[in-house]
Amino acid sequence: MKSVKNTLITRRELLYGAAGLATAIALPKSAAAADPAFPYSAGGERPWTPAFTGAVDCHMHFFDHRVATVPGAPVLHPDAFPVDYRQIQERIGMQRCVVVTPSAYGTNNQVTLEGMAGIGSNARGVAVVNTSVSDTELQRLHELGIRGVRFNLVQAGATTLDMAAPLSERLKQFGWHIQFHMPGQRILEAEEYLARLPVPIVFDHMGRIPQPAGTADVSFGALQRLLARGNTWVKLSAPYLNTKQGGPNYPDVSSLARELARLAPERVVWASDWPHATENVKPDDAVLFDLLADWVPDATARHRILVQNPAKLYDFPPVS
Repeated sequence: MKSVKNTLITRRELLYGAAGLATAIALPKSAAAADPAFPYSAGGERPWTPAFTGAVDCHMHFFDHRVATVPGAPVLHPDAFPVDYRQIQERIGMQRCVVVTPSAYGTNNQVTLEGMAGIGSNARGVAVVNTSVSDTELQRLHELGIRGVRFNLVQAGATTLDMAAPLSERLKQFGWHIQFHMPGQRILEAEEYLARLPVPIVFDHMGRIPQPAGTADVSFGALQRLLARGNTWVKLSAPYLNTKQGGPNYPDVSSLARELARLAPERVVWASDWPHATENVKPDDAVLFDLLADWVPDATARHRILVQNPAKLYDFPPVS
């Protein structure tokens, strides 16, 4: 088996090597669609809660209208570029980020790779691939900073659950994980299958556990059992997706977040979900960040969630 390089390669020319991606596109200096002072984010104040050195936003997306989307893509969004996201980073105090390929682009990871290159060495990525991906392409993606693959089973399209097992066998050599965006009921139905996967698994957006039942829902029991196995992670993100009580405090989803942080403090991470592609009315990213202090009042525990846990999951160098 070909050895995996441990050094992150940042040379932009690698983006257009073995994968045969489209001709390189120059990222614009600003996004025309981003009019607000803080693009795709309500408000303008900084969070009350200070961040930490090396804090990681573990789930966000870039969009570019010049890259073709798949037919019938359920979630589209105006241009969102690194220059826009840097304003959000600076506002809430994040220093590192994880770029996730939106489902709108299918298995074309060009926008993600371009965005990661625009951010630099403080970016990692989660790609979308299917079982036809070559080992050469997986190696190239690893060298460019990809550390996992995403299966979106909510806005389904490019991948299906049955691809996870054969792909996971190939991902082991890279130390990657598989990230699932799936409804809580699907987690319950697929629990045994997910438990057998030989790589870490990560659930988007608190496992999409339905409200108002929340932690009393049977699907939460499945998530809890998977967490107890020690190989499952959860992103504390996008509370707006499943709330029945609404923001800005999302009391129903906040109860779920607190319980997840209690159950697996060493395997939860936080994420903004910027630019909030599912939301017509954008939330305030500073308020979303401050919610973490409500969910996890202890500063040492928050440091673990924002710095130590994501450094392990996404292969960031230690913070001095």
